[in-house]
Amino acid sequence: MIGLRMRGLVVGLVGAALVAAAPARAQEVRVAPESRAQIQESFAPVVKAVAPAVVNIYTRKTVTVRTRPNPLLNDPFFRQFFGDQFGMGQSVPRERVERALGSGVIIDASGVIVTNNHVIDGADEITVILSDRREYPATVVGRDPKTDIGVLRIDTHGRALPYLQFGDADSLEVGDLVLAIGNPFGLNQTVTSGIVSALARTSVGVADYGFFIQTDAAINPGNSGGALVDMHGRLVGLNSAIYSGKGGAGSIGIGFAIPSPMVRATAQSLLAHGRPVRSWFGAGGESVSAEVADSLGMDHPYGAIIGDVYPNSPAAHAGLRPGDIVLAINGRDVQDVAGLRYRLATVPVGETATLTVLRQGERRNLTAKLMEPPETPPRQSTAIGGRTPLTGAEISNLNPALADETGIPLGEGGVVISNLAEGSVAARLGFRPGDVLGKINRVKIDSVATALKAIKSAQGGWRIEVIRDGKTLAMSVDG
Repeated sequence: MIGLRMRGLVVGLVGAALVAAAPARAQEVRVAPESRAQIQESFAPVVKAVAPAVVNIYTRKTVTVRTRPNPLLNDPFFRQFFGDQFGMGQSVPRERVERALGSGVIIDASGVIVTNNHVIDGADEITVILSDRREYPATVVGRDPKTDIGVLRIDTHGRALPYLQFGDADSLEVGDLVLAIGNPFGLNQTVTSGIVSALARTSVGVADYGFFIQTDAAINPGNSGGALVDMHGRLVGLNSAIYSGKGGAGSIGIGFAIPSPMVRATAQSLLAHGRPVRSWFGAGGESVSAEVADSLGMDHPYGAIIGDVYPNSPAAHAGLRPGDIVLAINGRDVQDVAGLRYRLATVPVGETATLTVLRQGERRNLTAKLMEPPETPPRQSTAIGGRTPLTGAEISNLNPALADETGIPLGEGGVVISNLAEGSVAARLGFRPGDVLGKINRVKIDSVATALKAIKSAQGGWRIEVIRDGKTLAMSVDG
């Protein structure tokens, strides 16, 4: 059985001269090694160029744990002598300091560093150590759990740092050589090499916007948050996860990196806003199945078939319709619905995306100007109190901004349980965050105001319908 563990990699800077001398990617001709001499060529020049931009990240956080009482202290024989003077039978809270390590990449000379969100999540103190062993305290600029990307900043007192330039992950091909430098097991500046073994992996399950580069470059604990670089020393991916065998803690040659377009777009958003601000499209769908592809005469299943188009959204203004199949965005292929989400997320807010769409057997191009998810209608988040089956739940009008934050499917909107107090009446009855309120005592719920009115006017009992994972569930509670 294969287990998934969070891990990562790291690499650094390519000198300007090296980047300038590299030919345009579109003009490159890839040639396999033809002699033993070519096979024995060294990666040392690339490593020397990129290593100064590699950093090690050490985190420290204090957690409260409760120690288990000695089972003997629950024995009546012992309790008759000692009673509760030592807190017998009760757990005791204690504070414990947890330390962790990871890797990061300098992406700006002023001291901006990109890493994995899971490396810095919850840390009380973050220390960055450069390749020359200088140490700096770091502050968190912003974090994005959905992409597993975080941005740090260190104060170098005006001293410029070497940094890594972004490469184009979309131009990678399976079989391309890649390098990684990181901090595995605390072993600083460790270099591994490998090839791109697969592209556009969308079922890894370590981030909401999954669209990973797969590589066999060795990735181990402590590499998380580092970089994958091409042979020109450009950042093409931020390594985030590995597969490891059952009970294993090390690399078995299958690692996953977040592609550089997503890293760059998320870092720019965090630097500009301190929080992730993604472009909103306003349409959802599902991957094209083999049956659908065959019925449409497609030579193989690919693309995303549109199901819902939100009113007044960029997708609606572009003329997208339910049933359209999106094949590409800005000339980049869309293999499935995860690829659609990834491509849209890498288009900055306010920019225009060109969609290649298949409609009734004909290809056409549509243009959509993407925008920040709007707060329309206003959320009007309200906590439910009193004696009701929903007591302890917070309900909100579902709008595009809330849907983007929580991952709740937008659909046509409605009222959603946006939060739930632990141990509350609503939680004990089985309600969950993300449940969409359908009806309360046969009253259709289309707004928070309608829900509050229906709750207040209920007499003699309750019948509440919610929509969960596309299914309607009903609950009856006596008054």
